[in-house]
Amino acid sequence: MSTASAAYSIGTPGTPWGDVERDEWLSRQTRQRSYESDVLSVVERLCSGFDVQEYGHLEYGPDVYPLMAIRSRDWRVDRPVVLITGGVHGYETSGVHGALQFVEQHAADYVGRVNLLIAPCVSPWAYERIHRWNANAVDPNRSFHGDGEAKESAALMQLVASIDEPILLHIDLHETTDTDETEFRPALASRDGKTFEPGTIPDGFYLVDDTESPQPEFQQALIKAVEKITHIAPADDNGKILGSPAAARGVIQYPLAQLGLCTSMTNARYRTTTEVYPDSDRVSPEQCNAAQVAAVCAAIDYALSV
Repeated sequence: MSTASAAYSIGTPGTPWGDVERDEWLSRQTRQRSYESDVLSVVERLCSGFDVQEYGHLEYGPDVYPLMAIRSRDWRVDRPVVLITGGVHGYETSGVHGALQFVEQHAADYVGRVNLLIAPCVSPWAYERIHRWNANAVDPNRSFHGDGEAKESAALMQLVASIDEPILLHIDLHETTDTDETEFRPALASRDGKTFEPGTIPDGFYLVDDTESPQPEFQQALIKAVEKITHIAPADDNGKILGSPAAARGVIQYPLAQLGLCTSMTNARYRTTTEVYPDSDRVSPEQCNAAQVAAVCAAIDYALSV
């Protein structure tokens, strides 16, 4: 866990960013890994057993990114849909690779039971630059509403809107990292002309439920599955996780629709956001991916059992 208090290096305190500040921020972003090598190559490999759909593309300067979704080949109208999303925040690595690992290792277990729809890397520009925002300094996971600014979010919403079958479950795979506190929250405060208030990063895995429609038993089924792989974030001395009251062990609640979060875009009965903590010295990248996979499997198993 870490804390930070220094002012961000771009912008004037108390003044929201304009074009000059956004351009300066963009000029500092560099490609650090390859969406094509890490994601598209895996998706291509999965074509033998699944239907693969390009549901849109992004253009940021010279960079063009196809947006890919993986679908059950035996899709039927009389089966519920399970929606799995990863990489809405591109820097949250296990969300992307956990989604792909689930398809490779466990999707076959659910053939004939559900229609799977997986968007493993919603924000490929940010994936390559290990960033939270897109190239316009917009957070896709605050843009899942009608007037959202992120093209990544709009494309995913259009894909989901094209599904006629009822969506039973949506699980969105995320991480909470130490850089949330050292980089991304300070940048957000600077961008919006606000004062950065240092906080504490939760030490462990937790989930985000919906304040307006909580499913506590569902959330706890995931916690029980994941704690076999990685530790669960405890509440702090004030009974909070990341500043929000713990609704149960390892669970907080957000008003999903009000915040424009990814899990607000469907009326699925079961919705959750996973939050893996990859910066712990108690976990490896492989464990982080495995925790995401365990959460997905537990979510589907629970949804099908009730």
